Amino acid sequence: MTRTHPRADRINEAADRLWQAEETGSACEPVRDLLADGGPDAAYRVQQINIDRKRKAGLRLIGRKIGLTAFAVQKQLGVDEPDFGALLSDMILGDGCALPPGRILQPKAEAEIAFLLGSDLDVAMPNVADVLRATACVMPAIEIVGSRVSNWDIRLVDTIADNASSGMFVLGTPARSPLGVDFTGCAMEMRLEDRVVSSGSGAACMGNPLNAVAWLAGRMQAMGQPLRAGEIILSGALGPMFALEQSGRIMAKISALGCVSFTISET
Repeated sequence: MTRTHPRADRINEAADRLWQAEETGSACEPVRDLLADGGPDAAYRVQQINIDRKRKAGLRLIGRKIGLTAFAVQKQLGVDEPDFGALLSDMILGDGCALPPGRILQPKAEAEIAFLLGSDLDVAMPNVADVLRATACVMPAIEIVGSRVSNWDIRLVDTIADNASSGMFVLGTPARSPLGVDFTGCAMEMRLEDRVVSSGSGAACMGNPLNAVAWLAGRMQAMGQPLRAGEIILSGALGPMFALEQSGRIMAKISALGCVSFTISET
């Protein structure tokens, strides 16, 4: 069956709906009603419209994030591959700093491994060896995801259109060479103060975070937007997301990599 494409006005309406939600701080209805005929391709068009708006306002593209890296979540959404979003220059929160109140709608935290590229990843069908060669260093990270869609009522096209539910991210220390890191076996534990709120390992991210980065590199190269030296890649969650509904310090520790944290203030 040939897939039809939504009219341009529906693509623009979906982009406007999500844009206004972020601008006003008031979550919106899902956009899948506007994109039903176009599927993920239409959703990525919506995503790009709002990324372009932000870049025209002066923000820089500094990397990419990978979502839906857990096979269980892919099965839940009826897909067989991850999705991706853009990281922009206003999304970085300093290690140990406070999350600005109201900065992210419906925020949740997930711990992952960040890759800083030292060279371009511009090859067809890249593999994990290509990723290792191109990576300058890896760091523990926390992604603070958010949804412009009310009550996180999302399906695949909603989260893709919403820049893969991106919010902010924190990079921890130390920065290490990727060589010798056990990406599959590394253990992750995330705490709110003294309470463990999420745990997992590298195996939760497509079996190995290197697999996720290789997938993204291939996808972006095929689209004519290859990953470039200096870009930050958030490779995907190592454990379940945790809703940020309480004040306190969120700290994640990833074995053999280090720690990363931020604080949530009372509003």
